[in-house]
Amino acid sequence: MLARRSWSRVTDDAPTTAELEELVAAAGRVADHSSLRPWRLIELRGDDRVRLGRAINKALGDKGTSSKPLRAPLLIAVVATYRDKGDKVPRWEQEAVASGVAHALSLLLDEAGWGVIWRTGHYTRSKPVAKLHGLGKNEELLGWLYVGGKPQGSRGGHRKPIDARRHLSPLPADRATAKARKKAAKATATRAL
Repeated sequence: MLARRSWSRVTDDAPTTAELEELVAAAGRVADHSSLRPWRLIELRGDDRVRLGRAINKALGDKGTSSKPLRAPLLIAVVATYRDKGDKVPRWEQEAVASGVAHALSLLLDEAGWGVIWRTGHYTRSKPVAKLHGLGKNEELLGWLYVGGKPQGSRGGHRKPIDARRHLSPLPADRATAKARKKAAKATATRAL
């Protein structure tokens, strides 16, 4: 995971559907409250990407075809499929599961040697794009994984190392504990004088 990078440029090679199915089976093992599996994935290859380009331009109010979907030979649409479970499994939690599957799949694809980048855009929630993907009323498109071969001699996008200390902290103390810590620090400071 520390070596994972986003690949904005990839070759025309792509995993087969059979190879992809094996990775999807593994990615689908993410934590999933009540085992709802509130997600699905859609493969876009060949002319499907051209059709998506037309839908994107229609969503943007432009004519013609956007070339964005042609940046990779395989696009995997990530769809959140919401199940009505009341307060037991709220909508946000189901979207988190779908996002988790997409992220796990991107890691698995990278580990298998494929270049991957997760692309989104405001048009992911547009009617023309939703219609193209055959989304139901209980579904939302979260974006696409663009997948292709890693170019020879290229390195993916540069990412700075993560300083975990900036993102990990203990639970804040309650008032009584905070007051006791403050008193102890003051006493230590007084003794040091």
